[in-house]
Amino acid sequence: MAKKETKKKKEGEKISLEEFEKKVKELAKSGLTSEKIGQKLKDAGIHPKEYPKKISEILGSSYSNPDLKNVEAKLNKIENHLKKNNQDKKAKREKDRVFSQLRKLKKYFGIPVN
Repeated sequence: MAKKETKKKKEGEKISLEEFEKKVKELAKSGLTSEKIGQKLKDAGIHPKEYPKKISEILGSSYSNPDLKNVEAKLNKIENHLKKNNQDKKAKREKDRVFSQLRKLKKYFGIPVN
């Protein structure tokens, strides 16, 4: 059996900061969160801890907290459900709970609440 060759970077090799930033922005355009970007880079042999800037700093204004993104998606899903099922009392209660959670997160991150 032939051995499977894998492309791995040598541990001593390090890409420049500009190349690192370019790679992070490229992965962000594909819709990944900062955590997923870090995981992809680690899998590629590039360790974000070796660079002075955080991934969220590199993304700047385009960075959105994944917790906030998930809670907003959950709220939209519940609201769509309530439009179809107006009598669902548990869903109404859940909508209030999730909205409260979203409001607290926005207050924590300093984002104005709608």
